[in-house]
Amino acid sequence: MPDGRSDRVNIAIAGYGWWGQHMVRRLSENPNIRPVLVIDPAEDRRKLAGEHGVRTTADLDAALADPEITAVVLTTPNTMHEAQVVAAAAAGKHVFCEKPLGLTGASARRSVAACEAAGVVLGIGHERRFEPALMKVRALVEEGALGTVMHAEAAFSHDKLINVPAGDWRTSKAVSPAAGMTAMGIHLTDLYISLFGRVRTVQALTASRILGWETGDVVTVQLGFEAGMTASLSAVLATPHFIRLHVFGSDQWVEVRNDTHPDTPGGIAELVLSRTGAAPETERYDWTDTVVANLEAFAAGIRGEAAYPYTSEELVHNIEVLEAIAQSAEGGETIHLG
Repeated sequence: MPDGRSDRVNIAIAGYGWWGQHMVRRLSENPNIRPVLVIDPAEDRRKLAGEHGVRTTADLDAALADPEITAVVLTTPNTMHEAQVVAAAAAGKHVFCEKPLGLTGASARRSVAACEAAGVVLGIGHERRFEPALMKVRALVEEGALGTVMHAEAAFSHDKLINVPAGDWRTSKAVSPAAGMTAMGIHLTDLYISLFGRVRTVQALTASRILGWETGDVVTVQLGFEAGMTASLSAVLATPHFIRLHVFGSDQWVEVRNDTHPDTPGGIAELVLSRTGAAPETERYDWTDTVVANLEAFAAGIRGEAAYPYTSEELVHNIEVLEAIAQSAEGGETIHLG
């Protein structure tokens, strides 16, 4: 390899929109992961990538045939993910897929099966598990420090996408179902699954308030878990930044609020822990680059240093929950998951 690092993971990034560009910027000086190729059909985006010193191509197959490429990172429209994951796995490339892994549980299962059969690592763009404050919440839940978990509330909302062009795939119900679910809400269901396990029932509503998008701009969801607790979540596509997680236990509750989006350095996450009869305890955590932390974990999995911390069951179940949310929002019924 040109830099002499035989253990460095060379990646190709498929899709050079907002998130693909963000990844190239964040990894530009990373010692363990190096973006060496950008794949995009748009000439202007390839030119932009070239200005950042990255090789470019319009052809995914050419990238998959490139021996310099260890892994492919997919930042492409949602409906393309399954075919691209399967193609990458067939070519022996490890693959990191931006959320969502698919739009149906069956699609996610096919992607997972293709990677397992090929013996490649499948990464997923759910970086919030790597936030120090949320790692503390997970430890509190696992240790039983909150008592019996009764209920949880979560919100992830912003206005970063309000100026996308008319007809953009993010506005389409077929490509981005249930309003803000595939952009934001799916991060919250991933967190819930990591904390509480499998979901049993789903009830969802969407609304279209001001953006006029076919998919809507507000989604709210009620979840029941096999373990017995309940939870709610919301995602709003046209409001100032707001990220919150609140877990209510029989002995204590814990709340985390984030000042900034995962792509925006700066700010803090504030964790508050409260017990009856005691003053609330507050901890503050500086912003950390969880996007890179997730990719570092993916690279460690490729090198065999540590297992990538998402199970195949979790990856598939999160998409089963997404599919159920879309069905519930469309038909107005409660969806029961097996």
